[in-house]
Amino acid sequence: METKHEVHNLIILDESGSMETIKESIIQGFNEIVQTVKGIAKEYPEQEHFISLVSFNGLGQKILHFIDPVEKLEEIDKKRYIPNASTPLYDAMGFSFAKMKQVLNSKKNYNVLVTILTDGEENASREYNGQAIKGIIEGLKLNGWTFTYIGADHDVESFALKISITNTLFFDKNEKGIKNMFEKEKSARERYSEKLRMNEDPNHDFYMDGK
Repeated sequence: METKHEVHNLIILDESGSMETIKESIIQGFNEIVQTVKGIAKEYPEQEHFISLVSFNGLGQKILHFIDPVEKLEEIDKKRYIPNASTPLYDAMGFSFAKMKQVLNSKKNYNVLVTILTDGEENASREYNGQAIKGIIEGLKLNGWTFTYIGADHDVESFALKISITNTLFFDKNEKGIKNMFEKEKSARERYSEKLRMNEDPNHDFYMDGK
C-alpha cells in the first residue's frame, strides 16, 4: 500500500485578553478551517491531513489538538477557548515548533503548514526572543515547513519579516473583516494542496493579494 503524503496543519492561536471582543468570530473561523481541511483531504486523497491547534496567553500554552486526523476533529467552543492575559507569542511559537519537530524527526514524506493568528505583537515571552524564533523558522523552511502570519491591530508585514515570514494577511478586527480573512485563508489552503499535488513551491503566491 502506497504511503500517503502527510500534511500537518499547525495553527497557533492567540488566546490573550484582547481577543475577547472577537472570540465568537474566531471560534467560528477555526471551525470553518476544520471543514475546509476535511474537504481538501477528500479532494486530494493522496494527502493525509492532520491538525494541531495550540492556543496561548500569559497563563501558558494549551494544546487543543495535536496531530489529530482531520476526519476525527471536533469543533471548538466557548468552553475551550477563553481569552485572557498577555501575548507571549515567541514562547508559543517555540513551544509549538519544538513539539511538532520532535514527532516529525523520524518522518520524510511530509509538509507542514503553520498558521499564526494574533491581534497583537509579542509582549510577554520569557523563553524565546525574536532572533531565536527567526533562526528556527529559517531552518524549518528548508525542511518542508511553510509559515503564514495573520494579524490585526499592528504592522503585520513588518513584524512577520522580522522573524522571516513572508506570507502575511491583515484583517480588520470586526465581523466582516474576520469573515473576509477566513475566506482568503480557505482559498490559500486549497492552493497549497494543489501546488503540493503538482510538485510546485507551495509558498509562491500563497496569499494572492496580501492584505
